[in-house]
Amino acid sequence: MTSTISRAAGRARLLARLALACVLGAVAALIAVSGPGGLLILAIGLTGLAVTAAGAWWALAYRGAVRVAGTLLAVAAPVTVVVLYARADVWPAALAAIALMGSAVACARSALRLVRQRDGMPAVACALPEHPVLIMNPKSGGGKVGRFGLVEKAEALGARVVLLDTSVETDVADIARRAVAGGADLLGVAGGDGTQAQVAGVAAEHDLPFLVVPAGTRNHFAMDLGLDREDPARSLDALTDGEELRVDLGAVGGRAFVNTVSFGVYAEVVQRPEYRDTKASTVLDALPDLLLGYSGHQLDAVTDRARLTSEQALLVSNNPYAGPDPMAAGARRPRLDLGTLGVVGVRVNNAAQAAEIAILGTRATSLHVLTSPQVTVDSDADTIPVAVDGEALHLPTPVTCDIRPRALRVLVPTHRPGSRTAGPPLHWRVIVALALSRPESASTAEDRPAG
Repeated sequence: MTSTISRAAGRARLLARLALACVLGAVAALIAVSGPGGLLILAIGLTGLAVTAAGAWWALAYRGAVRVAGTLLAVAAPVTVVVLYARADVWPAALAAIALMGSAVACARSALRLVRQRDGMPAVACALPEHPVLIMNPKSGGGKVGRFGLVEKAEALGARVVLLDTSVETDVADIARRAVAGGADLLGVAGGDGTQAQVAGVAAEHDLPFLVVPAGTRNHFAMDLGLDREDPARSLDALTDGEELRVDLGAVGGRAFVNTVSFGVYAEVVQRPEYRDTKASTVLDALPDLLLGYSGHQLDAVTDRARLTSEQALLVSNNPYAGPDPMAAGARRPRLDLGTLGVVGVRVNNAAQAAEIAILGTRATSLHVLTSPQVTVDSDADTIPVAVDGEALHLPTPVTCDIRPRALRVLVPTHRPGSRTAGPPLHWRVIVALALSRPESASTAEDRPAG
């Protein structure tokens, strides 16, 4: 074991040194350009990025001619960068610098993965259920329950299936409680994350194992559990060959959530009845008033380390995502058992702040990314719109989000795809420390939560 760790540390140091060498090579490529060409490459690139972000802001925050102009600007800026590079004859240096910086980032991330100390969530052996009850939504995910034959497969494995009547409003949590009263020793759901969360809360209350069958549209919870989202029937294998993961469960206003709670702009938009049918047009119609403050609610949030004021949007997640945008495609939570919430706050009032975020990312003053075991959100309104795992609600203020560490026993198949390891945060000071043969410092710094 010691020799394996030593070899990994050696490879990590080599990759860190290669990353720094590539950075120096990129700088050299820019310096090698005759005259002010190197600075010109940087100036053109950064200006193009800033103008693209500003155009995108105008396209989202305004209507009419300003929106059209912003859209044109967002498209024209990168094209102009390409044309200017060609006319200034700095293409060779620009391409070399881009390639070297790309190589530097790839080497740096590989080095950090090698010294990363956190393993995946530990699974433990468990007794298999004798009286499992699965609640299934036949319309979820465009009809995955029927398309994959989930009812028949579950019943063949000894489970009792409760098929939801989607023509009427149904209290899924009440169905789960009645199943427990009837002797269920496992609760499961084939549906979206909102339905999963409601039944997960009941399972946690009674300390029963919970089975996730990813029959929804996005299935973020299933993805981070390492389940097969392409074939939801594979999750049923856990009924005959399964093991348990102990994961955290979020709570907001007494209601459980497995993924995220959204406040502000997104929560305001999903409240609109037309959102389900015409998402894109509803968002474009609502954003100008929400972003410019003509409608919606400004939010304040208090965590254990900071106070965020007048935020336009807040997103609280059950454990932090690897990147600042949990709604981005492929965004993942490396662990679901760290006992902390992820918090992302955004306040963008003009094109300059949008450009700042585009250039500085999480270091921008308009973007806050942190973690906290509890978050309290307040507003000047008595109630505010909240989206809990995508479900539109109104909750009285102040709204408190907290986390129940390892409260949920999730039964998963022994053989499953697994959750792809999320890339670690890229901190260049860690790479420098690792390159200078201080792997213990690198591991400590890489595991520190972002503040």
